[in-house]
Amino acid sequence: MAIAAARTVGGTATSTRWIQLVLGLIAMMAISSPQYVWTLFTKPFMGALSTTLPAIQVTVTILIVLQTWLSPLQGYLIDKYGPRVLVAIGGALSGLGWIAASYATSLTMLYLTYGLLCGIGTGIVYIGIIGLMVRWFPDRRGLATGVVAAGYGFGAILTTFPINGMLATAGYQQTLLIFGTIFAIVGVLAALGMRLPASGDRLPAPAVSASSKSYEPKAMLKTSVFWLMFVMMTMMSTGGLMVILNFANFARDFGVADIMVLGLQALPLALTVDRITNGLTRPFFGWVSDKIGRENTMGIAFFLEAGAVLLLVYFRNDALIFVILSAVVFFGWGEIFSLFPSTLTDTFGTKNATANYGFLYMAQGVGSVLGGPFAALLHDLEGSWLPVFGVIITMDVLTALLALFVLKPTRARFLGVK
Repeated sequence: MAIAAARTVGGTATSTRWIQLVLGLIAMMAISSPQYVWTLFTKPFMGALSTTLPAIQVTVTILIVLQTWLSPLQGYLIDKYGPRVLVAIGGALSGLGWIAASYATSLTMLYLTYGLLCGIGTGIVYIGIIGLMVRWFPDRRGLATGVVAAGYGFGAILTTFPINGMLATAGYQQTLLIFGTIFAIVGVLAALGMRLPASGDRLPAPAVSASSKSYEPKAMLKTSVFWLMFVMMTMMSTGGLMVILNFANFARDFGVADIMVLGLQALPLALTVDRITNGLTRPFFGWVSDKIGRENTMGIAFFLEAGAVLLLVYFRNDALIFVILSAVVFFGWGEIFSLFPSTLTDTFGTKNATANYGFLYMAQGVGSVLGGPFAALLHDLEGSWLPVFGVIITMDVLTALLALFVLKPTRARFLGVK
């Protein structure tokens, strides 16, 4: 298969695509709080609705499942009608979910507002922005997707303390109403400036081997290379979410959660640092992959996570090293959200990039279902977290080997690269 022909940057494409990147970053930051700040609202909702924590937590499960499993349909609509209208609708729905949730008087209303509306809205924006970036940045596909994917996590860093402060002074209903309105306005305004590259926009050649042919989702789903990537992303997502969803539990079991490190408790310090490294890894390894290739970068990053998890287990009773190594673990995991969409678009073309990635992004949904429950079940059966870490390390190493020795030659044959 022919490699995409080189094109020189010219016209307005150079400045326009960086504007698109900034707008995408802003939109991603505007939808990050429904998932990442949710934990601040669990206690207020439990009191207001007179219910239990497990019942309340169903809300965020609905959000994540809808965000990921509806992404193929959302991607298809964005490819068909363009990102401007669809991303604006997504941003509005995400903010509206918070506004409507402020009036929820039952669990059902909470599920239908915070869970349903925010899940659909954040999914549209997330998949739409990723699809937009892989089109505008063929030469820096990894970096661009990494930057906007990082924005999805970093946005919550900016809002956590203001939201926490307003909760204390004004209550959860006023907080949801005010911040939901802000998120909706910011998301819609950012979306109004978005557009796909036009025929007159001259963009640079891809930085790595890329297909000159664009595959429809139906054709893509018939290829073995797609399902190889789906299995790999599912394993990495499941392993990472095993850590994320049970982090506080095993920190407490290891006896390091409340130990003071640099004047702060180890658990909240680790969670803060981990969020930063989980964001930074996305543009970093995306940039690296633009230089040395996607599969080579996957091998480095996934082996890094395996080694960090192994050392984390070995030094699990040392609070300082635990904090440091947990940051490295997340640095070796978060890059899947820049490497996999970039690799997929390199392989199957840009015309249907959003819809195509929607199918691959479902792997994150599978991981969200398997990661937390499977890890907890294995812990209960074995009475220890060590078997869980053994599974994570095994999947990391296996995925790294698949990237280097299976995905790399398979994609080369698929693209006709010698």
